[in-house]
Amino acid sequence: MAEVYLHGTGIIPFGRYPDRTLEQLAVPAAWDALAASAASSTDIDAVYCGNVYGGMLPAQRIAAGLGLTGRPAYNVEAACSSSAVALHLAVGAIRAGELDTALVIGVEQLSVFGGGTLRLNATDPDVAQGLTMPAVYAMRAQRYLRATGATVEDLAAVSVKNHANGALNPNAQFRRLTPLDEVLKSRPIADPLTLLQCCGSGDGAAAVVVSRHRPDARTWPRAVQVAASVVDSGTVGAHDMTREDLTTRVAGQAYAAAGIGPQDLGVIELHDAFTIAELLYYEALGLCGYGEAPGLLREGVTERSGRHPVNAGGGLLSRGHPLGATGIAQVVEVAGHLRGSTTTLEHRPSVGLTHCTGGGISGYDHAVCSVHVLAVN
Repeated sequence: MAEVYLHGTGIIPFGRYPDRTLEQLAVPAAWDALAASAASSTDIDAVYCGNVYGGMLPAQRIAAGLGLTGRPAYNVEAACSSSAVALHLAVGAIRAGELDTALVIGVEQLSVFGGGTLRLNATDPDVAQGLTMPAVYAMRAQRYLRATGATVEDLAAVSVKNHANGALNPNAQFRRLTPLDEVLKSRPIADPLTLLQCCGSGDGAAAVVVSRHRPDARTWPRAVQVAASVVDSGTVGAHDMTREDLTTRVAGQAYAAAGIGPQDLGVIELHDAFTIAELLYYEALGLCGYGEAPGLLREGVTERSGRHPVNAGGGLLSRGHPLGATGIAQVVEVAGHLRGSTTTLEHRPSVGLTHCTGGGISGYDHAVCSVHVLAVN
């Protein structure tokens, strides 16, 4: 099967842009990715767009603004994992020889809804009973603290780390330091989670060009390959709320496909929608054993200077979480560290991983999980 390389990346600063259209958010990020790749319109065989709340046919609307009509344009909705799944589909098509080069876009505009928690499916039994995403993660946090002896300070420390990272990221929505005391004393949302332990809603867009052709060494002296791309759905049944079985399964498949293990990861962008999520995903990704995530954090292993930097771009907590944009934004961040265009780490990694889950459906552990392994080739 064909190898797949990144050729260009683009992203706009995440924030709130209620006066713009979805297309006006996406087109600048896509133009930057196309310009960085030096691809002409004739080089792009297909356009993929990950989006949740943007209405009908966002891929076609954005493609028109880019002059990329007259070729396949695919719309992908998979909740928070939408653009990560879009990338997975593009990578699969390239590996299968169906196309050579694709543009993948992630975009979302949540500011038009005003604020508050995400709109979920009203017909879902749990949602009909009043369940919200903060409540789900608060329950996980309560169970985890009780089962492992972790503390509320451990949860808050995730926010401190990620906001410190985001303060260095010009594309982050929330760019200021949040001391531990401020995190703990911010407005309660769902016990034990406070406001600064929950990702904010907003708008954003990111894009990548992927191709079976190796990029020009003058542009990408460190060529970044998509070494693994895995997507899977969760299972229905009884689940331990303190474990992330779907992520464990998908990560294991990605490690096998890339020929690596968690010990090889030099930079990681994972789905920290709430502080407890980051700790659970340390364990699910195999960075440590069950109940050991707080120790990993305390020891600095996941800091920018650590062995496995996690969410060096600020993660969802600081960069923001415009749903459809998040998966590709993670790829843009990791690719920047691998190729050396982003220099906030104290080392130059050779292997990175992006991880995005999505969906809250009654009975599921998670609806979908996407993991990509990127490696310098």
